[in-house]
Amino acid sequence: MSGNGVIDDRAVVHAGARIGADATIGPFCVIGDNVVIGDRCRLESQVVVEGPTEIGPDNHVSPMVSLGGPPQDKKYGGEPTRLRLGSGNRIREFVTVNRGTVDGDGETSIGDDNLLMAYAHVAHDCHVGNRTILANAATLAGHVEVGDDAVISAFSAVHQFCRVARHAFIGGFSVVTRDALPWVMTVGNRAKGMGLNVVGLKRGDYSPQVVGALKRCYTLLFRSKLLLEDALKQVEQELGEFEEVRYFVDFIRTSKRGVCR
Repeated sequence: MSGNGVIDDRAVVHAGARIGADATIGPFCVIGDNVVIGDRCRLESQVVVEGPTEIGPDNHVSPMVSLGGPPQDKKYGGEPTRLRLGSGNRIREFVTVNRGTVDGDGETSIGDDNLLMAYAHVAHDCHVGNRTILANAATLAGHVEVGDDAVISAFSAVHQFCRVARHAFIGGFSVVTRDALPWVMTVGNRAKGMGLNVVGLKRGDYSPQVVGALKRCYTLLFRSKLLLEDALKQVEQELGEFEEVRYFVDFIRTSKRGVCR
């Protein structure tokens, strides 16, 4: 243990853990070996962190959270996989985040400034970007990728190996079995695209030109009578100057599971 953090006398901290400066470890927390907790982190009561896990600075973890536990995968045989958590995240009560597996890249990762609400679950080998929201009981199966600024609403589940694009919006109680498109409202069981998230675009301060381009892109791809490949080519020809449109097209072209249409 190193640093000058404040550790409650009732916490259990392994000698092989490293606690950063000005970090707070509350009562009845259990911090395992090979755990790094960054500067100014605050772990409230009864948080369990198993290693190898690296937690960056300025994270706030609520009671009864489990971070870095072994993956819920029958093939896992105790290999030394890890969890990496960025900075400025807020992790609420009863959230669980598991380490990776050797079948993935050995790592589960969460970026910066995310909000994981109560009972959310991030399974092994998931990679979550920055500024995302996982609402209450949102669940990611293994090997899921979530892009920056995505929102996954309450009680929704994302199937293993799916991708949730940047700025995607998953509606409540949805079951996502294919890749969820950027800037699109994806809703239902099984989830389908329900049009552009216009409210989200307005809140994101996108220019009218960008909003118009994305509307045209969506119309050509999903509301015209063009075959998908022909529609993609037309979108590239008409709207290729917009970075957002290029990302939209590339996301579809690189999908392995298909997209929620």
